Amino acid sequence: MWKFKEKYSYQLKRPSGGGAFAARTLRLSLASALISLLCHGISFGQRLVFSQPLTARWQYATADTTNLTPATFDGHVYLPLAAGRLVALRAADGQLLWQTDLGGEFSAAPEGDERGVYIATETAAHESAQTYYRATGALRALSGKSGVTLWMRTLPRPFSSALTSNATTLYGGTTDGRIYAINKTTGEVKWQAQYTAPFASQPTLHGGRLYLGSEDGALLVFDEQQGNILWRYQTHGPLRGPVVVANQLVLFGSTDGYVYALDEVTGRLRWRARTGAGVQAVAATGEGLIVASLDNFVYLLSYRHGQRVWKRQLAGRIAAQPLTSADSALFVPLGGDACVVLALHDGKTLNTLEVGPDGNTSASPIVAADVLLITTRHGLMAFAVPATSAQQP
Repeated sequence: MWKFKEKYSYQLKRPSGGGAFAARTLRLSLASALISLLCHGISFGQRLVFSQPLTARWQYATADTTNLTPATFDGHVYLPLAAGRLVALRAADGQLLWQTDLGGEFSAAPEGDERGVYIATETAAHESAQTYYRATGALRALSGKSGVTLWMRTLPRPFSSALTSNATTLYGGTTDGRIYAINKTTGEVKWQAQYTAPFASQPTLHGGRLYLGSEDGALLVFDEQQGNILWRYQTHGPLRGPVVVANQLVLFGSTDGYVYALDEVTGRLRWRARTGAGVQAVAATGEGLIVASLDNFVYLLSYRHGQRVWKRQLAGRIAAQPLTSADSALFVPLGGDACVVLALHDGKTLNTLEVGPDGNTSASPIVAADVLLITTRHGLMAFAVPATSAQQP
């Protein structure tokens, strides 16, 4: 059962004005409450709680893992490996469903949906005059059931970091400063925009807008449908992590060491907060904004003014996006042999998950089919609630 602090609870009062008006008001109140909770990073579909005891359920052993986060959909997980090899596993038990060799290397984390999985790859670029303009990027849609290619599109330069999507369209930024919106069914380009610097961050979709950070420190905001730029904000360092939109704020970190909070409508600065090094990731929770910095510290900041609620030092730098549940957040420190779960309200350690010596990577942890999946240097590890605990009422 989800429990929330008083400031995130909702009390529905009986409105005046008759039954029809009351019912309509009730529906609107429930919808507003749900939207607010989701904006704070709370997922009703995720039953796994990281603070409870978790044990290793299975492992897909390989020395070819990358720093790219796997994709998951409908109980399947798609793991990108070195040399362009993709494996599809059943999340519940790790059974291999299929694998395919695409050639080249993966350039961005894949994206999955009911159609299948979308894969961005790159081939080696050559600097000779004859081959300088040769296309080095490719985007494919693969069948989720078999791995067969459904369509493929070549690009002048590859996508980077990660792809994101809505029901109909894929979005991503490339190493030559282009932003693409691509039809998920056909692979046709719906729109593209050109910027002056490359992209190495994951796009974020929210409220009909596309947010994407650049390597020259700019946050760009586009209209999701047409690709028109709505506003931009300049920082003093590359933007590597995804943007979070919560409490009418656009929240993100920069390698200049600051966390920025901008007005969602105007893009004006509401506040900024300093950390000890470059900021790799932020995550919205019901307690505040989680911030992972390269100073080895995790911070919790208030939404209102960016005031620090707590900070905790971890064993190594954090390059992966943290994964949050109702009461906790899971972090993957680089160079360590364990993942760490911290309580959201005070930052105290609630749990640790051993992954082996020097096992952590920059790939972010994910949840599929009530299983926690962590990419390590030795393969993909799956953690779950022990069977005896899961059977208890």
